[in-house]
Amino acid sequence: MSDLIFNVDHITLRFGGVVSLNDVTLHQNRGEILAVIGPNGAGKTSLFNSLTGVYQPQEGSITFTGKDAKPLSVIGKKPHRVSNAGVARTFQASRMFSALTTFENIKIGAESHRGIGVVGAMLRSPATRRDERDSDERTKALLDFVGLRAKANVISSSLSYGDRRRLEIARGLATGPQVLLLDEPAAGTNPSEKLELTTLIRKVRDEMGVSILLIEHDMKLVMSLAERLYVLNFGSVIAQGTPEEIRANDKVIEAYLGSTATETGDRS
Repeated sequence: MSDLIFNVDHITLRFGGVVSLNDVTLHQNRGEILAVIGPNGAGKTSLFNSLTGVYQPQEGSITFTGKDAKPLSVIGKKPHRVSNAGVARTFQASRMFSALTTFENIKIGAESHRGIGVVGAMLRSPATRRDERDSDERTKALLDFVGLRAKANVISSSLSYGDRRRLEIARGLATGPQVLLLDEPAAGTNPSEKLELTTLIRKVRDEMGVSILLIEHDMKLVMSLAERLYVLNFGSVIAQGTPEEIRANDKVIEAYLGSTATETGDRS
């Protein structure tokens, strides 16, 4: 049996009379780069919100298994509990602290899981100072990893789109995740930045051992990165398989009919 990091079993998510996810089943293997694609309003962002505890599906189950091999039932858990278990996420719209530097943004992520507490921070105990040094070193290492060391002291709002995406990935990695969920990571980037981003995402998986789950409307990027894909349409899974299988799937072609694949994206 494959080593599953996420196991989603027949989840249904409703908002009043609107069904956002309809009996969705999927799984992700540990160490896999997995993509979820689909036309506008297909439910992709709703799926991400369900995987991170932001939304609570009314039916089905979601199980996340971290490095401690203890399965966590995600439904019913608060987002911070899911994050602490090893799930990190970036967002389609940037959520940086725009007035802070690149270094400070990443350090916030590094410190979010330290568990020092208010008293420890006020007393500045030896343990607190040691943790502070550790978070500084981890931040510097991540700056090097994503190629932003030269921009450590640059205010994040002045970064290019490509550098902002690198920063968001670094901030997610600062929490020490087992899986990184990327919500349209290439949004706003130019072709050169897309190529660099593709290389970085592979590097995250290959060198850090972090599983990758991504939503992305750029089909060229998706097909070059993903090892498997799931296709959502009107909240239901209509296809799954390798990039080659998805390209040849009649249901997928029909779902995208009327728009080019590179123009599609979930805005829900």
